Amino acid sequence: MSGAQIVTLVAAFLSGFSAVSVFLKAAWVVEPLVQYGVPRSWWNLLGTAKAAGSVGLLVGLAVPPIGIAAAVGLVLYFTGAVVTVLKARSWSHVAFPIIYAAPAAAALVLGF
Repeated sequence: MSGAQIVTLVAAFLSGFSAVSVFLKAAWVVEPLVQYGVPRSWWNLLGTAKAAGSVGLLVGLAVPPIGIAAAVGLVLYFTGAVVTVLKARSWSHVAFPIIYAAPAAAALVLGF
């Protein structure tokens, strides 16, 4: 297994984990969403976007254009999350969406 494939698997795992955390309404995820002013009606859509990105990265191991689209989507998603956190002035939380975005960006650069 190549380094790019490992990075892609890590990115898929992290995005999938983040999606499941939203779907299960884990307190450590949804409490900040409330603080940031993210409407509850968006939560399932946000989880679905992350889950789709995760699956897309996995499919992209066999079909690279799907992986490219998924990686780009996840990088854009988590960039939006960084902006949301910054707008909420929750400085101590800025690192979290970056941690999720970094492997997706690395998968995009390394593997596709």
